[in-house]
Amino acid sequence: MVKAPLATPELVAVDARAARRGDRLFKLLASAAGSTMVVAIVLIAVFLLIRAIPSLRANHANFFTSADFNTADDEKLSFGIRDLFMVTVLSSVSALVVAVPIAVGIAIFITQYAPKRLSRPFGAMVDLLAAVPSIIYGLWGIFVLAPQLEPLAQALNRNLSWLFLFKQGNVSLAGGGTIFTAGIVLAVMILPIISSVSREVFRQTPLMQIEAAQALGATKWEVVRMTVLPFGRSGVVAASMLGLGRALGETVAVLIILRSAAKPGNWSLFDGGYTFASKIASAASEFSEPLPTGAYISAGFALFVLTFVVNAAARAIAGGKVNG
Repeated sequence: MVKAPLATPELVAVDARAARRGDRLFKLLASAAGSTMVVAIVLIAVFLLIRAIPSLRANHANFFTSADFNTADDEKLSFGIRDLFMVTVLSSVSALVVAVPIAVGIAIFITQYAPKRLSRPFGAMVDLLAAVPSIIYGLWGIFVLAPQLEPLAQALNRNLSWLFLFKQGNVSLAGGGTIFTAGIVLAVMILPIISSVSREVFRQTPLMQIEAAQALGATKWEVVRMTVLPFGRSGVVAASMLGLGRALGETVAVLIILRSAAKPGNWSLFDGGYTFASKIASAASEFSEPLPTGAYISAGFALFVLTFVVNAAARAIAGGKVNG
């Protein structure tokens, strides 16, 4: 029987040096991969800012408070993001209000109540909603959903018009091309994102905590309320902010639904108008002159900052809940 040679101090030192070189190389590659997205985001921000500054200097209106967006005359540019911000926020937040409770309910049903033979296909069906193209959602929203929502919209306007969100807007409720309809469609679009992330977080609930609650005689709902929901709270917040970011940047579906060029009124869900993304997309064919193009790039930069702030706030909220 041949014995393996004993490791000498010289061989051990060589192996240690090789291991350290491998660690340094892997650390370098990992750092380069991690910094790629940071560099890309910084470059995008710099590009948008550089292209936007000349138009902002030539702007004859207040960029933040003006409702006008006129880029037809290079010498008299007049554009502001007040209405774009209002429509973007209203449509996205209303979508979030509708989607989050439904998505969390779906996630709880799949992870806690549904049998295994049903949970997988049901979860796959929900996830398939993310594969539907935006233009299909837009066409479905304006031609199918909007007529069905008309009685509900009229009832809300008739009974809750004292609240500014449900006042009569500048768009006929019979047409359906309102922020209200766009919010419902966006809710369906972000539903699979929120549901998928929440589902995975709920599945990570420690089994020991669930069994401890059951040992104390807790019902199924009490187990969910006392263990699953508190454990997954930060994950639900993060999932909601991911969905909100998706809604803020949605273009084609919102452009089809909010086809009215009328300006919004007083923060009503029954207004029309443009979001940041749909406004830029609607004028994409006219990007030939630098100053008018820079006006739309300025709006894009505002959307970039808004999305960045939303995601930063989400991380702060989720981090605070985890540490708490």
